[in-house]
Order: sequence, then C-alpha cells, then structure tokens
Amino acid sequence: MSTYRRHRRHSSSPTVMPIVGFLLIAFFGILFVGCGPSDGTTQMEDAVFTEEDMAKYRELAGSGAFMDTGTGTMMEGPDLTVDAASGMTTPTEPVILDLSFVPTYKSIRQSTLRDGQNTYRVINDFLNVREQPNVTAKNLGRLERGDPVEVAEFVNAAWAKVTYNGAPGFVAVRYIGKVVSDDKLAAEKKQYEGMWFVDFGFVNVRKDPNSDSEKLGELTGQTFVRPVSVDGEWAQIIFEGKQGYVSRKYLSPFLPSFLVRQEVFPLPVLTYRVTEKSQIDLLIAHVERLKTEGYRFMTMRELREILIAQLQKDTRLPPRTVAITITDASPQTAKDAADALVRIGVRATMFLETKHLGLSGITEKQIMTMVANGLDIQSGTHMGDDLRGLTNAQVQLEFNQSRKLLEEFAGRTIFAVAYPGGGVNDRVLQYAASGGYLVGIASEDSLRASPTFTRDQLLSIPGLLVTSSMTAEDILTFVRK
Repeated sequence: MSTYRRHRRHSSSPTVMPIVGFLLIAFFGILFVGCGPSDGTTQMEDAVFTEEDMAKYRELAGSGAFMDTGTGTMMEGPDLTVDAASGMTTPTEPVILDLSFVPTYKSIRQSTLRDGQNTYRVINDFLNVREQPNVTAKNLGRLERGDPVEVAEFVNAAWAKVTYNGAPGFVAVRYIGKVVSDDKLAAEKKQYEGMWFVDFGFVNVRKDPNSDSEKLGELTGQTFVRPVSVDGEWAQIIFEGKQGYVSRKYLSPFLPSFLVRQEVFPLPVLTYRVTEKSQIDLLIAHVERLKTEGYRFMTMRELREILIAQLQKDTRLPPRTVAITITDASPQTAKDAADALVRIGVRATMFLETKHLGLSGITEKQIMTMVANGLDIQSGTHMGDDLRGLTNAQVQLEFNQSRKLLEEFAGRTIFAVAYPGGGVNDRVLQYAASGGYLVGIASEDSLRASPTFTRDQLLSIPGLLVTSSMTAEDILTFVRK
C-alpha cells in the first residue's frame, strides 16, 4: 500500500537521503497509517519538522522504516523491488482499494446495441439460475449485475425460462430487465397488452360473474391470464376450454421491467494541459465564449451520477453541455487553475498526478478547498508517464496508487482517469477497469476528434486536447458537431 517514485540510485549523492526520507513521511505515512485520527481528519498539514526530526529521517531513509504520524512510533516500512531497466521502485505489497463498484461500473459500460430480441440483463447485484421455477430448486449458477440472459419465455409472472450454459434454466423475473431505446419502448410494451396475472396466492374460477356461482376450479398465484373481457369486478376468461370468471381484484396487468438507456452521449470533453499560466488564460477565454453561447459545464462526477441513475430510470444528459478537464498541472498551476475556475464560476474536473501530493506540493488542505469550491478531483495517474510503455505491475500500481492517495486527500471516491498523453490500449483499459475506474479520458490534439461517445467508450472517451493555437471559434466548431 505504499507509494513509489522513479529515481536513480546514487549512493554518493548527499541529496538523495533527505528526499527519500521526505517521501517516506509524506507518502508512506498516508497509505499505512491513514494520516491521523480515525474520524478521517489528517494531521499532516499541521506537522512541524525540526532539524532533529530531519536528522532521524535521514538515518531511516535507507532502512525501510517510517514514523506513524498518529502515534510517533517508528514502524518497519514495506519491502521494495527495483526494476533494473527503468530504476522504478515499487512496493511488493498490493495497494488495498474498495472495488465494490467494479461490477456496477462494468454493467454501466456495457452497450446494448448488439443485444438480441430476447436479451434481458440482470438488474440485481446477482441472480441465481435454478433448475426449476422455484426457490428451492437446484442452483445451476449465478449471474452478476449487468450480465445478459436470453429469455425463452415467461413461465409465469414470477419466473422466466432462460438458456444458461447451453441448457435450460429459470430465473426470477423481478431481477431482470430489458434495456431498450426510447423509440422502441412503446412497441416492446404493446406485446404485453391484455396480459394479466394472478396477484394472490390463488383465485377461484366461477361459472358466472358472482361469488356464489359454481366453482369451476382455481388458478394458482402468478399464473398468466388473458381475459376475453374485463367488466367491473369480474374478468371473463377461457378455463379448460370453458367460459369462466375470476374476480378482478385478484388480477394485475403483467409487464416485465424495461430500462430506457442512453447509448450515445453528446458531451464534448475539452482537455487543457495547464503546464504554464498561458494555458490557464486560454482556458478562461474559451470558457467565457462558451458561456456566452449558452453552454453549461459538467464534471465527471456529475456524469457518473447520471450513469448510475440510468441503471434504474430514464435520465439524460442536459442539452448544450460541455465537460472541462484539467491535466498535467504542477502544484502552482493547479492552484492557479483552481482559483481561475472558481473566479469565473465554472465546474470542472482536475486530473492530478499524485507525485505532486505532499507538504511541498499539492496539500490535502488545497484539495479539500478545491472540492469545497465545487471542483471535481480525479486521477492523472501517479507519475504521469505514458502507461503503454510500462510493465503490467507498473500500470496497475499507477492506477491503484493514484486512486488510494487521492481518496485519502479528497475524502471521496475516485473513479475517473486521464491517460497521460492520451495513451491507452486494450491492456491499459483492462487495468483501469479492474482498478475501479468507470471513466477514462483519451484526448487527442485534433479538431477531428468526436464530441460524442458511446456507452462502451466510457473508459476511453475521445476528448479534445486543446492546444495554444486553437481559438474560441475552433472550440465552438468542435462542440457544435
């Protein structure tokens, strides 16, 4: 769970030990001891380091020990391994993250454009597949939220017959739903018009429409019926080839669950690399022009809220919305960009490289201030290197380490990443998904980039990397596509 830095080992250099000692305190302490009290607050901001303290840290820099900032106790640090080729130091212990959202994120990113006519998806956290349509039947397997399942037929209002691993099985109807586009919803619902089910333990079938009439038999709960007619308190049905009547109060219309789901997202993503103040000035000029044209601004966190809501209901992105994202910020430009955004009243997402976090960089107090001012803090990875050139272990650590540190500093879930330099491939996407990320920004510096993206592109959204040569008119042309 410890952080790492890329550095060259020079045993003769007098500056290496203080740097490593500082890193051990500023970063290892964050990960291993939580930065202080159990109530979530931190003491790192208020720490005062004397010359005597620094002397101790210099002695401990090469020993792997560090100080628990909550108790002042010296503790043994993690074992480290060094990559001979790159000189990158990595911890042998894994970073521990909350991955409980991974199945939900997977479900959100799954496109339904290629779903078949009878494809439904699991809308519960999990779903058991039974050998027979009852809860005591043998369990054939388990499906997770978002998994597709082919429905052969609805046996009754409670159970659906499905195909599972090539064999028939049965699943609870209330835990599956068909994802449809809004233009197809009416047609999907129409095929169930006139279908009712027994919404009680059973219902008697009478010869005539009154409770004193001869009983012809009964229908068990959840059984489907298609009434010939419904007249007041009684529904006329065909029962065993004969005309019969059942009480209307024990029947309910049947309709499976439908989820109207947005597949294409018209959300232009503008990425500004604020490596110097001139880019912040450019950002302000572009934003002011967009505001004049009536555009509103959305953060990645607001996008996440909409995506999660769409699991349960039809919720759409507001029209004329743009996402502003900030990357490659140094401690100084991060502060300048945050101040500028707050000053002009724009909500944006700042993707921070966590190598800058610490007492001499971007402090916890600064990040908490950004959050309080409505800015969204997300991951720019740890070192900010092109992930495609790293080993699997390094890619995983870049994602996990960054998430862990930012969640400690910001006090909220981190779920979005901006790939350094826009560099991403299938291998990087795999580690981003397994590391608990929902959204990824893969910007390119071409106005031919798309201002829209599909659901299955959520982890590689094609944003526009804004360059110094792009004018406000160029930006407007892009967002209007």
